[in-house]
Amino acid sequence: MWHIFERFVNEYERWFLVHRFAYLSELQAVKCLLPEGRGVEIGVGTGRFAVPLKIKIGVEPSERMAEIARKRGVFVLKGTAENLPLKDESFDFALMVTTICFVDDPERALKEAYRILKKGGYLIVGIVDRESFLGREYEKNKEKSVFYKNARFFSTEELMDLMRKAGFEEFKVVQTLFKHPSELSEIEPVKEGYGEGAFVVIRGTKK
Repeated sequence: MWHIFERFVNEYERWFLVHRFAYLSELQAVKCLLPEGRGVEIGVGTGRFAVPLKIKIGVEPSERMAEIARKRGVFVLKGTAENLPLKDESFDFALMVTTICFVDDPERALKEAYRILKKGGYLIVGIVDRESFLGREYEKNKEKSVFYKNARFFSTEELMDLMRKAGFEEFKVVQTLFKHPSELSEIEPVKEGYGEGAFVVIRGTKK
């Protein structure tokens, strides 16, 4: 599924410019749950999250996306979420932002994230909640989008269940984007929990 990003890099980058306040809101929500330590972003893309969050290492299957991330200062390894080119228990945290909906095998991807984390490490996952107003819109208009045509959207609870099965515990959840990205003229607030905001960030712990 990642091949679409290889083909539509310019469209991907344009989204962040057109929807600047949505992007900054998402960034702020991720920041709330980001711990200290050595981190990696799985599905680093062009480095839009890794760079401002000071994550130095990323994994990305699309060479065109990786090239941009490298120019922005990220050390990018070629690989997929299901087969991470990383050693066991080598990171304090791993980040996946709107990546899980594009992987071919979400369960395996979460197990791989578990494998590379140290004991007590964190997996932070950002998604557009399928049950939110925006998730329902994306689901309804999937066929019209080059990116979301083949995506698999998750609800917050569904994803937490998958994370539990992979071995994660002690969840913390925050949300943002209470208005449509096209309507924003400022950064949205971040609230605990889920069920209102379209963008949800879940943090699970490897015990």
